[in-house]
Amino acid sequence: MGQQPEKKPWIETPLIESAALSKTAGCRIFLKLELLQPSGSFKSRGIGNLILSCLADPANHGKKLHFYSSSGGNAGLAAVTAARDLGYECTVIVPRSTKPMMVEKLHEAGAADVVIAGDSWFDADTFLREKYIENQDEHAEERNVYVPPFDHPEIWKGASTMVSEIAAQLPPRAAGESECPFPADMIVCSVGGGGLFIGLIEGLEGYLQSHQANVSKGSQRKNVQVLAVETEGADSLAHSLRSGSLQSLPGITSLANTLGAIRVAPQAFKNAQSPPAGIEVKSYVGPDSEAARGVVRLAETQRLQVELACGISVEAAMSERLKNLVPGLTPDSRVVIVVCGGSTITTEGIVEYAERLKNGWV
Repeated sequence: MGQQPEKKPWIETPLIESAALSKTAGCRIFLKLELLQPSGSFKSRGIGNLILSCLADPANHGKKLHFYSSSGGNAGLAAVTAARDLGYECTVIVPRSTKPMMVEKLHEAGAADVVIAGDSWFDADTFLREKYIENQDEHAEERNVYVPPFDHPEIWKGASTMVSEIAAQLPPRAAGESECPFPADMIVCSVGGGGLFIGLIEGLEGYLQSHQANVSKGSQRKNVQVLAVETEGADSLAHSLRSGSLQSLPGITSLANTLGAIRVAPQAFKNAQSPPAGIEVKSYVGPDSEAARGVVRLAETQRLQVELACGISVEAAMSERLKNLVPGLTPDSRVVIVVCGGSTITTEGIVEYAERLKNGWV
């Protein structure tokens, strides 16, 4: 059994300014490089924090813990990586639609087992909870711990750690440059189930509450903009916002299947519909071709490899439509794109996207 951890299973990631992307976007573009996390994506923060919170729970002290994750992608890889680094075992339940490459990656990362069950994440998750989590003997020496991919307060808390890093890493504002109390005018993030989005909102809310005095007297405080980005066919947040209530998509038709939650966490919908004071949320949905263009653009300009779920955020910040969504952006405006990463991309895949785009995305 692992010992009580003294380290966090995630790292502080670099923030870089991109001259090439800034020129295209017409404002200052900063990239928060979450693809450098130990698991290859931002999921290391939230999943890692959830596992830490389980280890700190007095009810688990003296128990032999085994973590169980339901995910065919980045969350499962983050769970395996965090558990392994902290000295514990993790089993991942994946749906049959999971690519063999990802199953192999989970094994290589140190998964105790990879179990294939069901046709969708929902099926795999239901199987996990029924077989491994429910009806456990609370007095047993061994305990199975459920690790959801996005809908948990400790996951959101872990994701929120990104905000303080961004604030510290951005260069100081010039005098009179902006009346936005946060050092960036906008944060752009991809939304699947909503864990990253919720964490960013919570982190920004905490930052703004603790920095209220930073706004000049008599000035109008500018809201921090958060752009919640999805692909068509995986736009569960936008679908709910259009409906006016939390709704499920009939299915996932986007190629960006790591955004494939048919319904976002209720807190994500709440934060998008009624964000905290000082924060304004805009929803952006683009086609898979746009996501692919973002993947290719990032590879060509920054030599970074990300999957479609991340590429859509890159391309959203380059879009002319963004200027209509968020009027008032200037060459001095600071836009931070969360380069959330992803482990389903290959060099061959990027080349394929480039060829398809060249041929009209057919």
